[in-house]
Amino acid sequence: MPRPGRARRALRSVPLAVGALLVLGLLPPPAGAAPIAPVPIPLDRYFLANLSLPSVAPGGSTHLAFAVGDPARLGAALTRTVVTFELYAFNGYPGTGNASLPVGNAPTLTNATASGGEVTVALGTVASGSTVTGSVGVVTSSSTPAGTFAIRTAVAFDLNGSPRLLESRGWFSSSAWAAATELPNGSASLTNASLAALNVSGIVPETALLVAPNDWPWALGALLGGAFALLGIGAWFYWRRGPGSTAGTG
Repeated sequence: MPRPGRARRALRSVPLAVGALLVLGLLPPPAGAAPIAPVPIPLDRYFLANLSLPSVAPGGSTHLAFAVGDPARLGAALTRTVVTFELYAFNGYPGTGNASLPVGNAPTLTNATASGGEVTVALGTVASGSTVTGSVGVVTSSSTPAGTFAIRTAVAFDLNGSPRLLESRGWFSSSAWAAATELPNGSASLTNASLAALNVSGIVPETALLVAPNDWPWALGALLGGAFALLGIGAWFYWRRGPGSTAGTG
C-alpha cells in the first residue's frame, strides 16, 4: 500500500493528466512538469486554520485539531482535498537547540489509516463557503524526550480541475526560503514570484507539540515552545503581512 504522503509530494511536479495515478503512488512524478499555480485570491489563511495541540507529558497522548475551509469567494469547491502533518524538528530541554529528526522515541502521529512521523487526512470535497474540521492523534512514550517537536503542514486539493498545494515554512530549507522571499534591500516579501520559486500555491501555518513532564516549570516550557512558534505560526503571519504581499498571502 503506497504511503499517503505521496499525494502531497506528487503535486509538486504532476500534470493533471496523470495526477490521479500519482496520488495513488502508481507512477513516478514526471520531470519538467508544469509548476503549481497560486491560489487566485489572497485567502490562504482560510485554507488551514484553528490549529490546536495541547501539551502532553511523556507517556501521554493528545490530539491535533484543525479546520480546512473553502472561502466562498473562490466560487468553486475544493476537491480531492488532503491535509498532511509531519514531525520535522526537535528543540530539546534544557535548550539543546533545534535539531532535525529522527530523535529516539519521538511522538507518533496517528489517524484511522496510518501511524508514524507523517500522516495524511483525506477530506474529499469541501464545498464552497464551508469548513471541515478534523483531528490527528499524537501519542508519546514514557521515554519521549522533553522539549518541543515542530510539525509542518500541507494542504493539497484541486480547484476547477487544477491542482493546488499550500505548505508551511518548515518544508523549505533556510536557503530556499531566503532566496525566494528576501529582497535586494534585505527586507522580506512573499509574492507570486516567491510562490513560483517555492513551487507552491500559498503558505499555511504550522504548529508544535510541547512534551513536558508534569513537574516541569511551565515558564520554561513556554520559553522552549516559543522557538518553534516563531518558526511556524509566527513566521506565517509575518510573511503574510510583509511588504509586497499579493495573491496567496492575504
